[in-house]
Amino acid sequence: MTVHVRFMLDADASPCLLPRVLQPFARRDLTPDRMWSHRTGDTVHIEVAVAAMPSDEVHLIEGNLRQIVGVRQVFQMRPGV
Repeated sequence: MTVHVRFMLDADASPCLLPRVLQPFARRDLTPDRMWSHRTGDTVHIEVAVAAMPSDEVHLIEGNLRQIVGVRQVFQMRPGV
């Protein structure tokens, strides 16, 4: 079973932040359908959306995102749930 999921993160601004955010997806051979980011002062706001992610991997990726150095918060949204 697959689900549509969006991860929204707030993190400390860092030159190597975006590749670290994409790494958990790449390790699982998932290509995000959308990635968006913008910086406000010393904070980077990031959204990563995947339209068809295996449901059993959602919590694993969320956990990986929470472990990234500098990530302050991670929100997960599943449209329609």
